Amino acid sequence: MEGGGNGLQSLKQAMRVIAGKYRSRPLQSLRGLDLRPTADRLRETLFNVLSGGNPAALEGTVWLDLFAGTGAVGIEALSRGASMVYFVESSARAAELIRRNLQSLGIESRFELLKQDWSRALRALAANGVTADFIFLDPPYGMEDAYHQTLSSLANSPLLKSETIVVAEHQKRFDPGDVFPELQRYRKLQQGDAVLSFYRKGR
Repeated sequence: MEGGGNGLQSLKQAMRVIAGKYRSRPLQSLRGLDLRPTADRLRETLFNVLSGGNPAALEGTVWLDLFAGTGAVGIEALSRGASMVYFVESSARAAELIRRNLQSLGIESRFELLKQDWSRALRALAANGVTADFIFLDPPYGMEDAYHQTLSSLANSPLLKSETIVVAEHQKRFDPGDVFPELQRYRKLQQGDAVLSFYRKGR
């Protein structure tokens, strides 16, 4: 995704926060920008799986929202009690949109917005000693190489703990793969044309 311009004149309401502190509050997307927000229903499924049906299970967790787009997944995590979310987005317009969505909810802390390429962001976070409980990645569907590159990089990254869960959202017609050195896919969920692939370190 490429950033361009300083304005956000083409805002549209595309989704809402599903649960937690900011439940039912609206989030915005951008017309004409290559953003594909994770649909409300798919986001609900994602968080139900990760929480195991326990609303308190995600409290105090640390998240990386890669290719963050609108920030919907990371904001959902904050709504459900995450202690820290790192939003990574290289597009200037999308990064500004994330900032606007956070501001609209009055979220002023527990997040960092990294307006840079995912690989640079991962190196910077690792250098700062960050470790994540959950990592979500959702590259633009046309960037199939980005899935392989990101998952391969994460497989050997100090950002991952033994229990870290990595989730990739992708199209049904595209399979990012089962194994990336230390990372192994253990679950796959499909809703319509979208699929969530869940990875963790081999056990």
